[in-house]
Amino acid sequence: MKLLLTSAGVNNKSIHDALVDMLDKPIAECNALCIPTAMYGHPWVGPGVRTWEFISGNSENPMVDLGWKSVGVLELTALPSIDKERWVPLVQETDVLLVSGGDALYLSHWMNQSGMADLLPSLNAVYVGMSAGSMAMAPKIGEFFVGWTPPSGNDDALGLVYFSIFPHLEHEMLPHNTMTAAEKWAGELQGPAYAIDDMTAIKVVDGEVEVISEGQWKLFSI
Repeated sequence: MKLLLTSAGVNNKSIHDALVDMLDKPIAECNALCIPTAMYGHPWVGPGVRTWEFISGNSENPMVDLGWKSVGVLELTALPSIDKERWVPLVQETDVLLVSGGDALYLSHWMNQSGMADLLPSLNAVYVGMSAGSMAMAPKIGEFFVGWTPPSGNDDALGLVYFSIFPHLEHEMLPHNTMTAAEKWAGELQGPAYAIDDMTAIKVVDGEVEVISEGQWKLFSI
């Protein structure tokens, strides 16, 4: 798998260069699918205007508007109601998945319900996550980030990476996302965890982890 797990999108040269390096051809030759599902589970970002902004490439977070050859929409909540033959080949042929922020547990739930979670490890596509789109790859998101409650009642995510992610570290609009809060959050988890700010991303290729940063981050090891 190739994962680029960001806090706020591809918003600086270092993260952009990392993405280009992960692709096997220029951005202008790559077909993308954007996945807005996480937004519907979060009261701040969806549904409505902000979902449209993400899909149309008019949001503040550069992902959809990077100059892709084409951009389609893959809505996970719709997939259980249609035949897999209609969407699995589309996903298998795409070059990059652009996964929005929102609610990480809502996204994890629909990744599982749709069958997308089972498909992800076999894909050649680069997975680019933003905030919740990145957090959903972790084993757990931590109680600090629980909003929408899944049927399981716990904070388990997909477990496609071995670490958890605390995004938007020290963000001026999120006064609770401090390093002190991140340390407490990490202490409640049973595994390694990264706190990353909006200028930071975590690159994962074939299990190799590399932090790409022009900002602040910290690894909490247990």
